Amino acid sequence: MSEFWLISAPGDKTNLQAWERMNTVTSKSNLSSNSKFHIPDLKVGTLDALVGLSDELGKLDSFAESVIKKIAQYIGEVMEDSKDKVQENLLANGVDLISYLTRFEWDMAKYPIKQPLKNISEALAKQVTQIEADLKTRSAAYNNIKGNLQSLEKKTMGNLLTRTLADIVHKEDFVLNSEYLITLLVVVPKSSYLQWQKTYESLSDMVVPRSTKMIAEDAEGGLFTVTLFRKVMDDFKAKARENRFMVREFYYDEKELKCEKEELMKLASDKKQQYGPLLRWLKVNFSEAFVAWIHVKALRVFVESVLRYGLPVNFQAMLLQPNRKSMKRLRDVLNVVFKHLDEVAAASIMDPGMDIPGLQLSNQEYYPYVYFKIDLSLLDCS
Repeated sequence: MSEFWLISAPGDKTNLQAWERMNTVTSKSNLSSNSKFHIPDLKVGTLDALVGLSDELGKLDSFAESVIKKIAQYIGEVMEDSKDKVQENLLANGVDLISYLTRFEWDMAKYPIKQPLKNISEALAKQVTQIEADLKTRSAAYNNIKGNLQSLEKKTMGNLLTRTLADIVHKEDFVLNSEYLITLLVVVPKSSYLQWQKTYESLSDMVVPRSTKMIAEDAEGGLFTVTLFRKVMDDFKAKARENRFMVREFYYDEKELKCEKEELMKLASDKKQQYGPLLRWLKVNFSEAFVAWIHVKALRVFVESVLRYGLPVNFQAMLLQPNRKSMKRLRDVLNVVFKHLDEVAAASIMDPGMDIPGLQLSNQEYYPYVYFKIDLSLLDCS
């Protein structure tokens, strides 16, 4: 997905002409696709409050971004068998993310603009925090079922030496409820089938003649039954091992095998039942969190524009979708067009070696105009 630049400059006549110049240059040279980004008339409050809010919004921006990234990644995990369809499930208010961004409209019902900016910020923070908490709870429940199912399914894989035998053996394969006799299961390599048939009766005393039968086979060998007297069992196991016949430690317990099968079926059913509602919740809350995130971006542009350009509030915000190959050229054009807003900053950008005390006040990139990046590539989870 794409990267967007959300920028603003004062809305007076001189700067509106600068906008026109920028639009002309960027469209002619195919540097970016531009659209106006509409931010309503919000309540300004005091300068002190704006400065404090600027820091809080920076943290909220990073937090909201991390939450939508988590949801997008988890949608990818849940849609494990159709990861190619993940992107089409990442929507905001029912439309694709780029359409939502380029046609952004402030949600007046959810975030009324008559209230102080701090209240809007707190409502957004509360909403995103709740979504993250619910995501943790729901994902933990689903992952628990998925993990248990995977570990049971793993037991049905592997070779005859390690895999579960619950889905292979049948009651009639065993001598059951006998005080003297017991049926053992022996894994015999394919190359040793003939040797087994010739020698199993003489591996120890008291082996029941003609009691062997192959009940399963894989690429490496076969699973054979053999019936013998209980008192020679240890001797038989030792002699079998010497001949590379491996006795499985398995004793037929109908109840236990039934429970194992039922547990597997129950977990598979539970996973299937939870899948639909969980995916629906993820899609709805991805949209909610994404919409909240873009409102946080809009708030940041408003606050920074007022702090940077002063009162009365008069600025124009613009959303730029840079052409990937022309980002540096686009940045140069923007710096030339808007360098009059902050000659010192513009000069330092044109000459990176120039040391301007106090200019780099934070990790946020600084330009003569207000600038925030919206990086949708972080949502690529295929």
